[in-house]
Amino acid sequence: MAFDFLVPVEDKVLAHCELLPPQSIGKNIYMHTSRKGLPVLANASVALIGVRESRNAFEKKPEKLDVAAIRLQLYRLMVGNWNTNIIDMGDIEEGETVEDTYFVVKEIVAGLLEEKVIPIIIGATQDITYPVYRAFDGIVDMINIVAVDSRFDFGMDDELISSHSYMSKIITDKPNNLFNFSNLGYQSYFNAQEEIDLMERLFFDAYRLGEVAHDISLSEPVLRNADMVSLDARAIKASEVGLPNSFSPNGFDGREICAIARYAGISEKVTAFGIYEMENTVQSSQLMAQIIWYFMEGLNYRVSERPSSDSSDFTKYTVPADSEQLTFFKSHLTGRWWVEVPSILTSHTKSNPPALLPCTEKDYLDACDQNIPERWFKAYKKGFN
Repeated sequence: MAFDFLVPVEDKVLAHCELLPPQSIGKNIYMHTSRKGLPVLANASVALIGVRESRNAFEKKPEKLDVAAIRLQLYRLMVGNWNTNIIDMGDIEEGETVEDTYFVVKEIVAGLLEEKVIPIIIGATQDITYPVYRAFDGIVDMINIVAVDSRFDFGMDDELISSHSYMSKIITDKPNNLFNFSNLGYQSYFNAQEEIDLMERLFFDAYRLGEVAHDISLSEPVLRNADMVSLDARAIKASEVGLPNSFSPNGFDGREICAIARYAGISEKVTAFGIYEMENTVQSSQLMAQIIWYFMEGLNYRVSERPSSDSSDFTKYTVPADSEQLTFFKSHLTGRWWVEVPSILTSHTKSNPPALLPCTEKDYLDACDQNIPERWFKAYKKGFN
């Protein structure tokens, strides 16, 4: 059983939790300890997992990721008005080979997904996104991945999988279960023009750092459509994590990255959330803990909505365009927007209605000005269904 490979939470974390106030996360979490063993999955909503594998780092790590330091910062934070049951499964150490580690990550995440428990993966390097993606095999037919990252991580054609090339592996590996890939926060000078062109050819979505930072709410519909989220800490500016040498001076600030994490939590579709590439500084550990806190905060505000013409909970808007008639829905409860995307592959009947694509009010206003939203166009070309 893959769960047997999990290492208990360190004793210094357990000792720290003894001194915490009763309202803290550390007093309201069930942990994997050497004395009590693994926590029970029944009734759990969220499971924390540390992954200390770093051998496929693009830039070699000078030291192992100190997951305990992130736990110390997270557990001292106060729980909100939550009904989330949180468990800490402990850590996955390096296996005999990197592939061994990947296998254990895949099996553990798959086991949690089957139990309807959302894994929060704290990983040393972002190539761990690959086994998390493979964990969906046999559970979900096609999945959407959102990466919060300054790079697209396609790498070179002949490059072995690394933290800078894991997306190429995901795109080409069989079985190919990837339906859509979206990037939030890419920085053009880190990405070859060929990579940007590839994103266009595959009808993937990419949003530049300046675009998202200018209006952080742009990330909400992108994350609403995601099954898994992979957050590269190097998308955060160096000054926010106290790492002037290894991080970029440009990136998201702490408030923006926490807002993105909260949107990921609110998305009723997101069933796996990973944070990768952080380094061992107190400031970094504090920010990673706060990102996790905001994701869990978002979880507690999830609302399952399915727009329909028959429901009084939604207003339907029809916008005639030059070549298409676009149908938008707005929720009265959350204020969120969707647009219908007819598949170019199938005809639509009552039993086979058009797909609903999350969008923004701006997309609706643009359509009213006869500007078809780019996200709608890409989904239509892809045969969104």
